[in-house]
Amino acid sequence: MKLSNTKTLAPLSESIEEVRAWFNGELGQQLLAAEKRVMDRVMPTLFGYHMLQVGVHAETDLLEHASGGHKFVLMPRIEMGMDDAAVIGRAEELPLANGCIDAVVLHHALDFAQSPHQVLREAARVLRPGGKLVVVGFNPFSFWGLSRLVRQRKGQVPWRGHFLSVGRLQDWLTLLELKQDRACSGFYRPPIESARWRNRLEFVERWGERYHTNNGAFLVMVASKETLAPTSVGRSWRRRLVFPVAKPTASRAGRQVARQSPPDSDSAREA
Repeated sequence: MKLSNTKTLAPLSESIEEVRAWFNGELGQQLLAAEKRVMDRVMPTLFGYHMLQVGVHAETDLLEHASGGHKFVLMPRIEMGMDDAAVIGRAEELPLANGCIDAVVLHHALDFAQSPHQVLREAARVLRPGGKLVVVGFNPFSFWGLSRLVRQRKGQVPWRGHFLSVGRLQDWLTLLELKQDRACSGFYRPPIESARWRNRLEFVERWGERYHTNNGAFLVMVASKETLAPTSVGRSWRRRLVFPVAKPTASRAGRQVARQSPPDSDSAREA
């Protein structure tokens, strides 16, 4: 079955500076802080070792409170503030082997992707059976979605993003053999540029959190991969890794070679 079409955006690698600049602004930082608070409650409930964040803002670490031992971020290009474990690549073509990741977090990766359903396909591909997918994205059924329609600012960040609804995401997840576990929302205030007026509307935030409505500026959806077919993971989780930012030092590289090189048979017998 073919997934629904969405409008096509420019490659994220070409617009990442504009996207990053908006998130670094006052309103963007307030939104990121609200997302971080929600994700700090979600991530401890996910279990696994290898955890991947695919995002648009290198300085936002949503994996901080995850239980995994190996956490890394994928970005479309090198950015200031990137972690040493970051990887450069396209979300539409993840440089990872099949079924090797325990949890994937898509942080606004669908909103600014050329092909959001292809990004979902790739996330589903690299997830192991039983793995978790977490989607964080703008909510069309919110003050922000209404503002996007009324102000006719779709050519600007973040308004030109896809703003995918829960219903559409559920349809796509079903086609990819992913089952929704739960969904939540946050940041219920409208996207007013004035910090003074945003502070005056703090009661809206308390109302949304009290009644647990899904009408906040962003949605967080957690889904599980239901595929039961066995997948060979072994030690090849980064076999397809194409461009790690951080490279081992000479001493570390020497130790790695020493560990990987088998001992000479004659020397072993003499020992």
